[in-house]
Amino acid sequence: MRRLHFLALAFSALLGLFVGGWAYFAPQSFYDSFPGILGSWVSVDGPFNEHLIRDVGAMYLALAAASMGGLVWRSEVGFRVLGTAWTVFGALHFLYHSLHLAHMSLESAIGEMIALGVSLLLGVVLLIPERREREPLAA
Repeated sequence: MRRLHFLALAFSALLGLFVGGWAYFAPQSFYDSFPGILGSWVSVDGPFNEHLIRDVGAMYLALAAASMGGLVWRSEVGFRVLGTAWTVFGALHFLYHSLHLAHMSLESAIGEMIALGVSLLLGVVLLIPERREREPLAA
Protein backbone atom coordinates (compact mmCIF):
# COMPACT_ATOMS: atom_id res chain seq x y z
CA MET A 1 0.00 0.00 0.00
CA ARG A 2 2.84 2.38 0.72
CA ARG A 3 3.90 2.21 -2.93
CA LEU A 4 0.34 3.11 -4.01
CA HIS A 5 0.28 5.99 -1.51
CA PHE A 6 3.65 7.17 -2.82
CA LEU A 7 2.41 7.08 -6.42
CA ALA A 8 -0.82 8.91 -5.52
CA LEU A 9 1.16 11.61 -3.71
CA ALA A 10 3.67 11.95 -6.55
CA PHE A 11 0.96 12.20 -9.18
CA SER A 12 -1.10 14.65 -7.10
CA ALA A 13 2.00 16.81 -6.59
CA LEU A 14 2.66 16.85 -10.35
CA LEU A 15 -1.00 17.62 -11.05
CA GLY A 16 -0.99 20.45 -8.52
CA LEU A 17 2.23 21.91 -9.93
CA PHE A 18 1.00 21.70 -13.51
CA VAL A 19 -2.48 23.18 -12.96
CA GLY A 20 -1.42 25.55 -10.19
CA GLY A 21 1.69 26.82 -11.92
CA TRP A 22 -0.14 27.47 -15.15
CA ALA A 23 -3.11 29.17 -13.48
CA TYR A 24 -1.05 31.31 -11.10
CA PHE A 25 1.78 32.38 -13.39
CA ALA A 26 -0.12 32.62 -16.70
CA PRO A 27 -3.78 33.22 -15.80
CA GLN A 28 -4.87 34.51 -19.22
CA SER A 29 -3.27 31.56 -20.99
CA PHE A 30 -4.85 29.17 -18.47
CA TYR A 31 -8.26 30.77 -19.05
CA ASP A 32 -7.91 30.69 -22.83
CA SER A 33 -6.53 27.20 -23.33
CA PHE A 34 -6.56 24.90 -20.28
CA PRO A 35 -6.06 21.91 -20.47
CA GLY A 36 -4.33 22.38 -23.81
CA ILE A 37 -4.55 19.50 -26.26
CA LEU A 38 -7.88 18.32 -24.81
CA GLY A 39 -9.70 21.56 -25.62
CA SER A 40 -10.50 24.68 -23.64
CA TRP A 41 -12.52 24.02 -20.50
CA VAL A 42 -12.27 27.27 -18.53
CA SER A 43 -13.12 30.01 -21.03
CA VAL A 44 -16.44 28.37 -21.93
CA ASP A 45 -17.67 28.73 -18.33
CA GLY A 46 -17.78 32.50 -17.87
CA PRO A 47 -15.77 35.69 -18.21
CA PHE A 48 -12.08 35.97 -17.38
CA ASN A 49 -11.37 36.78 -13.73
CA GLU A 50 -7.64 37.06 -13.03
CA HIS A 51 -8.12 37.13 -9.26
CA LEU A 52 -10.17 33.94 -9.23
CA ILE A 53 -7.80 32.08 -11.57
CA ARG A 54 -4.73 33.09 -9.57
CA ASP A 55 -6.49 32.01 -6.34
CA VAL A 56 -7.24 28.61 -7.89
CA GLY A 57 -3.61 28.38 -8.98
CA ALA A 58 -2.41 29.23 -5.47
CA MET A 59 -4.72 26.58 -4.00
CA TYR A 60 -3.41 23.90 -6.39
CA LEU A 61 0.17 24.94 -5.59
CA ALA A 62 -0.58 24.67 -1.86
CA LEU A 63 -1.99 21.16 -2.33
CA ALA A 64 1.07 20.27 -4.42
CA ALA A 65 3.38 21.56 -1.67
CA ALA A 66 1.51 19.51 0.92
CA SER A 67 1.79 16.41 -1.29
CA MET A 68 5.52 16.99 -1.69
CA GLY A 69 5.76 17.25 2.09
CA GLY A 70 3.93 13.94 2.33
CA LEU A 71 6.51 12.39 -0.01
CA VAL A 72 9.31 13.54 2.29
CA TRP A 73 7.67 12.87 5.68
CA ARG A 74 5.77 9.68 4.97
CA SER A 75 3.33 8.70 7.68
CA GLU A 76 -0.08 7.13 7.98
CA VAL A 77 -1.52 10.30 9.49
CA GLY A 78 0.01 12.41 6.74
CA PHE A 79 -1.49 10.16 4.06
CA ARG A 80 -4.94 10.45 5.67
CA VAL A 81 -4.74 14.25 6.04
CA LEU A 82 -3.62 14.70 2.42
CA GLY A 83 -6.23 12.19 1.28
CA THR A 84 -8.91 14.15 3.11
CA ALA A 85 -7.81 17.45 1.55
CA TRP A 86 -7.56 16.09 -2.01
CA THR A 87 -10.82 14.13 -1.66
CA VAL A 88 -12.85 17.07 -0.35
CA PHE A 89 -11.49 19.33 -3.06
CA GLY A 90 -11.84 16.65 -5.73
CA ALA A 91 -15.40 15.71 -4.79
CA LEU A 92 -16.63 19.31 -4.72
CA HIS A 93 -14.77 20.17 -7.93
CA PHE A 94 -16.15 17.07 -9.67
CA LEU A 95 -19.69 17.82 -8.44
CA TYR A 96 -19.64 21.41 -9.71
CA HIS A 97 -18.38 20.46 -13.14
CA SER A 98 -20.69 17.45 -13.47
CA LEU A 99 -23.62 19.86 -13.05
CA HIS A 100 -22.24 22.37 -15.59
CA LEU A 101 -21.51 20.43 -18.77
CA ALA A 102 -24.20 21.84 -21.09
CA HIS A 103 -21.89 24.49 -22.58
CA MET A 104 -19.22 21.95 -23.54
CA SER A 105 -18.78 19.61 -26.47
CA LEU A 106 -19.32 15.94 -25.69
CA GLU A 107 -15.60 15.21 -26.08
CA SER A 108 -14.62 18.03 -23.71
CA ALA A 109 -17.26 17.01 -21.16
CA ILE A 110 -16.03 13.41 -21.17
CA GLY A 111 -12.40 14.52 -20.93
CA GLU A 112 -13.16 16.88 -18.08
CA MET A 113 -15.08 14.25 -16.10
CA ILE A 114 -12.30 11.69 -16.57
CA ALA A 115 -9.61 14.18 -15.52
CA LEU A 116 -11.57 15.30 -12.46
CA GLY A 117 -12.41 11.69 -11.60
CA VAL A 118 -8.72 10.76 -11.65
CA SER A 119 -7.93 13.74 -9.43
CA LEU A 120 -10.64 12.66 -6.98
CA LEU A 121 -9.41 9.06 -7.06
CA LEU A 122 -5.92 10.15 -6.01
CA GLY A 123 -7.35 11.56 -2.78
CA VAL A 124 -9.43 8.44 -2.15
CA VAL A 125 -6.37 6.22 -2.60
CA LEU A 126 -4.59 8.18 0.12
CA LEU A 127 -7.47 7.45 2.51
CA ILE A 128 -7.03 3.68 2.18
CA PRO A 129 -5.26 2.39 5.29
CA GLU A 130 -2.20 0.20 5.03
CA ARG A 131 -2.67 -3.48 5.62
CA ARG A 132 -1.44 -4.65 8.97
CA GLU A 133 0.32 -7.95 9.34
CA ARG A 134 -1.81 -10.30 11.37
CA GLU A 135 -0.44 -11.35 14.72
CA PRO A 136 -0.07 -15.12 14.98
CA LEU A 137 -2.67 -16.67 17.24
CA ALA A 138 -1.38 -17.65 20.65
CA ALA A 139 -1.36 -21.40 21.24
